[in-house]
Amino acid sequence: MTRNIYPDRLFLNPTTDRFPTSASIDPAILLFHQTLPQYSQTPLVSLAGVAKELGLGGVFVKDETSRFGLPSFKILGASWATFRVVTEALGLPIETSIEKLTQVTQSTSVKIFAATEGNHGRAVARMAAVIGAQAFIFVPKHVNHHIIGLITGEGANIEIIDGDYDQAVRAAAGRSKEENGLLIQDTAWDGYERIPQWIVDGYDTMLQEIDEQAPVIIQEPIDFIFVPVGVGSFAQAVVAHYKSLGHAPRIIAVEPDSAACLKSSLQAGKVTTISTGDSVMAGMNCATMTTIALPVLKAGLEAVTTVSDFEAHLAVQELEVYGVRAGPCGAATLAALRSLTAKARTNLGLGARSNVVLLCSEGSREYSTPRDVSVDDPVALTQALVRINSSNPGPSSTGVGEKEITEFVAAWLAHHGFEVHRLEKHPGRVSVVGVGRGSGGGRSLMFNGHVDTVTLDSYEGDPLSGHIRDGSVFGRGSFDMKAGLAASMVAAVRARSSGVRGDIIVAAVADEEEGSTGTMELLDAGWRADGAVVSEPSHLEVTLSHRGFIWFDVDIIGKAAHGSRPELGVDAIVYAGYFLVELDNYAQELAIRPRHPLLGAGTVHASLITGGEERSSYPALCTISIERRTVAGETELVVQEQLRTILDALASRLPDFTYRLRTGLCRNAFQADRENVLTKIMLREAEKTMGHPPVIRAEPFWTDAALLAEKGIPALLFGVDGGGAHAATEWATIDSIEKVTATLVGVAQDFCR
Repeated sequence: MTRNIYPDRLFLNPTTDRFPTSASIDPAILLFHQTLPQYSQTPLVSLAGVAKELGLGGVFVKDETSRFGLPSFKILGASWATFRVVTEALGLPIETSIEKLTQVTQSTSVKIFAATEGNHGRAVARMAAVIGAQAFIFVPKHVNHHIIGLITGEGANIEIIDGDYDQAVRAAAGRSKEENGLLIQDTAWDGYERIPQWIVDGYDTMLQEIDEQAPVIIQEPIDFIFVPVGVGSFAQAVVAHYKSLGHAPRIIAVEPDSAACLKSSLQAGKVTTISTGDSVMAGMNCATMTTIALPVLKAGLEAVTTVSDFEAHLAVQELEVYGVRAGPCGAATLAALRSLTAKARTNLGLGARSNVVLLCSEGSREYSTPRDVSVDDPVALTQALVRINSSNPGPSSTGVGEKEITEFVAAWLAHHGFEVHRLEKHPGRVSVVGVGRGSGGGRSLMFNGHVDTVTLDSYEGDPLSGHIRDGSVFGRGSFDMKAGLAASMVAAVRARSSGVRGDIIVAAVADEEEGSTGTMELLDAGWRADGAVVSEPSHLEVTLSHRGFIWFDVDIIGKAAHGSRPELGVDAIVYAGYFLVELDNYAQELAIRPRHPLLGAGTVHASLITGGEERSSYPALCTISIERRTVAGETELVVQEQLRTILDALASRLPDFTYRLRTGLCRNAFQADRENVLTKIMLREAEKTMGHPPVIRAEPFWTDAALLAEKGIPALLFGVDGGGAHAATEWATIDSIEKVTATLVGVAQDFCR
């Protein structure tokens, strides 16, 4: 079951072994927990098969899937901190028994607040119920409904926050202050350190248990401990405990690929907030680590590694074979051990005599089976993208939007070592930017691709099949443009791993099929690059220009009157006919004007016409919606003046002809510079891949390349072969997907060197 296809995501901590050895173990914590109902040691389970398969001395899991009847170790920290906070607030000595504390609490009005993505909140709620206090638990909007049900089942009041975990923490802290409550939070910030430290201290009971169990079960020293990380409190407890002992095992922290706040903070040397999305490892899905943990982890942690949701899911299944019914957070440490590459194991000193303890932090719970983000073949990745419904939910569609596909893209990029940033100015319309950092000093290159598709309704057969037939991948969006996006993603990873100096940026943007709000938001947020390739489908030809478009509404204004009184009315629809004749003449005139060498002439056509109210009245208004397709040099002002000239001429020769011209959406034409270094590299690399000079083409449609060019980013288009864009059947050829990928790898290596 070893999966060596995963990239090396291990970060060795350069400042380890600087931990002061003055830390001490407080036996009062274990004694406190032993007074609580249902206390018993949790088991240390041997995973003998895993140890044999991986060639290790032994692998053992500390099974925290049931602690005090709850499916998590979190109750250890929550109970100790709650006890300390409430006794202090009520002026009671620390020796107070649980029974006495409950009597006093029930006679007062104690309110306890906390934020959570799952187990911490449930643990706080449980302890509040034990001592007779009210609990108010704040959860982010994405938390699974089953988890919310479990927390309310402990008697807590739930507040759902329209935001992430950090926003839930701020909301809980604010409400606690407003209501003179007690905040029991497992993350620290400036001015709030004592209570998070008590939570950390509470976890020591588990570690004292391991110290008792290991000599009996393992019978040799522990060499490595793998600990899951959310905000870092648990890892802080593990490091502090074992660094206080004479023989300290090497401690490896484990985070989700998509929520590696500890890894980012260690790399930056300070607490760093990162962008996170959805994860089945809910309790580890944290954007900011607790401030009190970083100094401890920086000084005593051996390394940090990351795992994907799918790896955690596989580990959940494997642990069940050994009788450990873990949730994804609990299985993350096994997933991390399995995902270590040979190089990573060598760097850690993990070998045939090593004894490893995995800390399993939570029990089985409901979650949706995650998608595998390890796929690094562009054809297979195209299939994976096609199988995710990302139809545009704009005004002309009833699609589901981009959230699910951008979460997948974000997780895929994070898994492959890219920084991930999310953009969501419009709720639900998510774009993702992944940055693969180069060594420094090279040009930056952006691969831009849209994740949305047109409607699935008009597709014949299964639009989400991703099936391969006749050498092509079929499904909605395969051609336009998920194959191009897949090629860009894989090419970015391959080029970066080959060693480049410049950054490689993957922009997976929303809403290209309607209003291009994704790329506009990207640019408004300040994202720039020295060059950009948009892999819209181009049939393996290099697109250096495409048309733009401008939408206009022309209101022909008449005068309403009864149909029997022509002397009082002006027929707006009849007058609109005069304009339509002139519009046709205008279209014919455009066709004979000087032509763009690739695009030809601009065009114009009437798209919609509306007017009138009933048969028995003269219509007061007739509106004609027109589209003007433009070529380079035809700006909004130029075209607007051309239309106004036509309308003014009609007004001068037709009595009562009145109009109103309104400009709608405008997208400029695109023209790349043939002499730009990116263009030259693209033409050269495409020729290498295909064995002949590529065809240079222009497109009649518009793309986001024009928006990039308007911001001074040299851009061009190069994409796959296939067909069926917006049609009943859509496909992209496998041969072209592979060729686009190879070409983009070469372009990135040369441009970013």
